[in-house]
Amino acid sequence: MPSGLDATPRAPAYTPEVAARTAHLYERVKGVIPEPEWPVHAAEIDAIQRLKRERNAVVLAHNYQTPEIFHGVADIVGDSLALARQAAATEADVIVQAGVHFMAETSKLLSPEKRVLIPDPRAGCSLASSIGAEDVRRLRERYPDAPVVSYVNTSAAVKAESDICCTSGNAVQVVESLGARRVIFLPDQYLAHYVALQTDVEIISWQGQCEVHERFTGAELEAYRRQFDELAVIAHPECPPDVLAAADYVGSTAQMIRFVEERRPRRVLLVTECSMSDNVAAGVPEVEFVRPCNLCPHMKRITLPGIRRALETLAPAVEIPPALAARARRAVERMLAVV
Repeated sequence: MPSGLDATPRAPAYTPEVAARTAHLYERVKGVIPEPEWPVHAAEIDAIQRLKRERNAVVLAHNYQTPEIFHGVADIVGDSLALARQAAATEADVIVQAGVHFMAETSKLLSPEKRVLIPDPRAGCSLASSIGAEDVRRLRERYPDAPVVSYVNTSAAVKAESDICCTSGNAVQVVESLGARRVIFLPDQYLAHYVALQTDVEIISWQGQCEVHERFTGAELEAYRRQFDELAVIAHPECPPDVLAAADYVGSTAQMIRFVEERRPRRVLLVTECSMSDNVAAGVPEVEFVRPCNLCPHMKRITLPGIRRALETLAPAVEIPPALAARARRAVERMLAVV
């Protein structure tokens, strides 16, 4: 019999009562979730909503989560910065992180008294795994005058070796807040290149890459432009330089969403993880989305059955050694003080 994370929890039943309780949710996502799929999702969503009330729990969902999670069970949604801020403010006893492991660690850093659950601890990140604490210490030895800025897409151990954290949305502001001639910027080389173009501060980068964003190319975007008229191309700064050069707008996930919601282009291509296009499209049905679909395999480890199982068992829980957590927390709190 299977056990642990590989066990398949028994699916709840889809009843007329469940259908009635979840009908309003399907109205929002019916453009991105086929009707035959909804009964399976709806039964899980209904069970999760009940468990959240019983556990005094909230679900935090990153923009890259699938629509049934993002629109169906999430209480707080957004990019890394938004989730970090709001996790600390919630009065819930339990936080379920519908995202990857470094996000759950960040929630635990800012809410050490809360129980933070990650439905699948194997939900990692190519950026976070590209650098370790020892790498940061060696860089400090080589550049002793340069403060260390670490992207939130890093482990708690790396944050503990850093002076301050940043997100893609506030990276330039954080770098310039230090008043340093040069800074060590970790670990995404493409985000570092983008930041270097926006500031006079010398940027010492690391060779990390996001396995989703690095696959896009400028030539690919130009091919889409030839195929689709009136196409607004919006890129995440974790993309390679030729992609950013070919884009109409570059911004964090939150900034990309704001661009679409405020400007309502006729047709748009979001150069990022493709579940985000589904989530944004649900709120702007008049905008046509062209989807060059690159999926994050780590984000997709988080599922509705996994969230339900985490709430049922209150596991797996994120734990960080107190001394390490105190150092990492300082770097995150310094970031929050800047923005």
